[in-house]
Amino acid sequence: MAALLSVWGISTPAFSQFTKTQPNAQLLVEQGRKLYETGQLSEAVTVLQQATDTFNLQKDELGKAMALSNLSLVFKQLGQWKKAEAAITQSLNLLKNSQLRTQNFAIILAQTLDIQGNLQLELGRTEQALDSWKQSADTYAQAGDEIGIIRSLINQSMAEQALGLYHQARTTLEELQPRLEQQPDSLVKATALRSFGDVLQLVGDLELSFKVLQQSQDIAKKLQSPSEISATLLSLGNTALALGNRQFLPQNSTGFENYTPLHCINRPVSTESIQFYQQATQFYEEAVTTATSPLLQIQAQLNHLSVLLNLQQWSQAKKLSSEIQVKLTKITPSHTANDAQIHFAQNLVCLKEATNADIPSWKEIAEILAKSIEQAQSMDDERSVAYALGVLGGLYLENQDLVNAQKLTEQALTLAQAIKAGDIAYLWQWQLGYILRIKRDMAGAIASYTEAVNTLKYLRNDLITLNPDIQFSFRDNIEPVYRQLVDLLLQPASTVSTKKSISQKNLKQARGILETLQLAELENFFREACLKAAPEQIDEVVDKTDATAAVIYPILLADHLDVILKLPNQAELSHYTISKKSTEIKSILENLQLYLRQPDRVNDVNKLSQQVYSWLIQPLESELVRNNIKTLVFVLDGELRNIPMAVLYDRKHQQYLIQKYAISLAPGLQLIEPKSLQKVQLNGLIAGVSEQRQIEGRSFSPLKNVEIELRQIQSAIPKNTELFNQTFTKTNLENQIKKIPYTVVHIATHGEFSSNPDKTFILTWEQLLKVKDFDNLIRLSGQRESSAIELLVLSACETAQGDNRATLGLAGIAVRAGARSTLATLWTVDDESTAEFMSQFYQELENNKVTKAEALRRAQLKVLTDYEIPYFWAPYILVGNWL
Repeated sequence: MAALLSVWGISTPAFSQFTKTQPNAQLLVEQGRKLYETGQLSEAVTVLQQATDTFNLQKDELGKAMALSNLSLVFKQLGQWKKAEAAITQSLNLLKNSQLRTQNFAIILAQTLDIQGNLQLELGRTEQALDSWKQSADTYAQAGDEIGIIRSLINQSMAEQALGLYHQARTTLEELQPRLEQQPDSLVKATALRSFGDVLQLVGDLELSFKVLQQSQDIAKKLQSPSEISATLLSLGNTALALGNRQFLPQNSTGFENYTPLHCINRPVSTESIQFYQQATQFYEEAVTTATSPLLQIQAQLNHLSVLLNLQQWSQAKKLSSEIQVKLTKITPSHTANDAQIHFAQNLVCLKEATNADIPSWKEIAEILAKSIEQAQSMDDERSVAYALGVLGGLYLENQDLVNAQKLTEQALTLAQAIKAGDIAYLWQWQLGYILRIKRDMAGAIASYTEAVNTLKYLRNDLITLNPDIQFSFRDNIEPVYRQLVDLLLQPASTVSTKKSISQKNLKQARGILETLQLAELENFFREACLKAAPEQIDEVVDKTDATAAVIYPILLADHLDVILKLPNQAELSHYTISKKSTEIKSILENLQLYLRQPDRVNDVNKLSQQVYSWLIQPLESELVRNNIKTLVFVLDGELRNIPMAVLYDRKHQQYLIQKYAISLAPGLQLIEPKSLQKVQLNGLIAGVSEQRQIEGRSFSPLKNVEIELRQIQSAIPKNTELFNQTFTKTNLENQIKKIPYTVVHIATHGEFSSNPDKTFILTWEQLLKVKDFDNLIRLSGQRESSAIELLVLSACETAQGDNRATLGLAGIAVRAGARSTLATLWTVDDESTAEFMSQFYQELENNKVTKAEALRRAQLKVLTDYEIPYFWAPYILVGNWL
């Protein structure tokens, strides 16, 4: 059964006053509780209605209100929303009109508000749910019920997450921790910790989720509660599964062009993933063994089935699916049971696609979905109907029956929109667009995909859906929508490297869609939907401030690479298409990224980077020369982000790109308000670690040239403060940034950029400063736009090898730190060349008053003169404002 913060198991003290005068009613409530816990929901309804009638005959309004609130809980689980609303409304009306104001009254009122909040959340009325839970917390406080307060605060955090208020939700959860630690071991504490762990898993704090859930499990075992033990085991399995999913290896091909909401992706699985999947399997198997609820057993087995599919263990998956199918025929219909059937049907599709087996047949899968639709309709469970209809439409799409696929998808979409279920609606807008594209209705397809993107924008990339069985994965469930729409807007050219006629409207929309995708990707990285849009567009900066800069926007799609060029003071965008499979492009980029870190592979670097030059620069050369362009600003896509554009090689003139242009990167089309350093007096906070360190089980080698680097920077920026080795701590960094509005913050230490925020860090003397902590520190100085750090330098940091999205961590730091510009290294060069480069860079900024991009170019050329090998001069990239 779904992990609900149920009134049962928590409100027992409130019933003590009834035991003598209304034994029958009290026994009926207790009987109803047991039926609910074992999944016998229809029977629970009958018993609770009898309890309500008994309390009514005895004119016990408090007892009747309590029974009605529990009845609402059962109706909600059955998906009978109107009856659930009616019961909870009647319960609250009785309580509001009651003259009783005892402690028991306050507790029952608070619990009823709890149940109302859960109902409102499921119905998508999130702000109302948040308000209900705030009222319940206040009421629990009046009654002196600490456990009730804890439960309400956990619920509030869930509502805050659904509203995209992730900082606020995290704060709410962290404030709970001391309260939980002070509670004695009880089933209530175990339930609260389990709920806390579930929320942490949903917000992506998986390590802490695991720790909290283990605390819950320890208490449940100590108290020998099979129902709580099994529920916690299910939660532990879910967190282990999420940890495994997070370790997925990069795909060789995105397959975006063939991807639909029902489509299944078989990825290569990393060693770390296998370990977590094995752990999840153990938890799920134990949950099945100890569960007292048939529905919880099925949920655990369904999630176990997902693990087996990820591991491509087809024979075991077939065996387990047969067991699940038998059990599904025996459970009582409910909202959770409907979700389980739909989830099961989706797993069967993946199993069938992978094995090409006749069993189960497409017809059998369709019958499972049809049954779930019928049951959901009978319970007025419109949300399940909207989801199941779309999945059934996807099933017809798999079988190339486009007529029925479109009909069912449109029905599902209409219903999802009617109940304002945006997290479902966008799936069917996407699926409908895909169907229309197959039917060659391009205008209709573009319109449908655009609606899907707009719905996602409205949801603000909320990765936590109201239905816990619909698990979001950014790469699978969000990114393909954007890329398929862009692919529609930019159809590939028929010949290689030709300029193609595409309407300006489509070009601008395509560029805007990719911009929205990049913002959503960063929101997903930080698990926050509160990134502020920057006030200045790159196009405006190019037109009004720097007429010698051009913006190059490459877009990687399945069968072609598109390049969009924005030239200063030209309203129209230029566009080129290179017909090339993304698999081939990515292979070249991956090899180039590898060879760049190997000083002896110069010839290989030049050969591969010349290929990339021919794609990105060669088609644009004449326009760049004609417009007297001096600076190239790249807004890179996909694996291109891992390559320093400076290294692109023009074989004809035997020059690297940095020898022809100043180069900058932008994480998107928007910038923090641009401002030149030419009129700013430089003052720097200079920090670094040079000695060998052993932190959090990792060993970091000494950086022997860091001290030289910092001394040379001190010479270039006389006005400075230094934090070196033992003095470079989080506390000292925080104090200095609070105290002085530095224009430059230069940090030379080990660090790593990763697509996983938990693996993106800066090494201080005593700890690994994770990206979110570092981000919060740096932003202390940027509360006002006028005091934003002008330049953040991260020297000796590097991108995580084997992570094709590692620069997402760098972009995350650059965007969130509030610095106008970030200079970073893609790999570590612990050599005198680094100190030489940094010294030259600051001298150019201070003495020659050139732009940051030009200062970077001159410093790289100086190193290139002394060290021709790209390994030494190429890793430096400038992100953000180039002025």
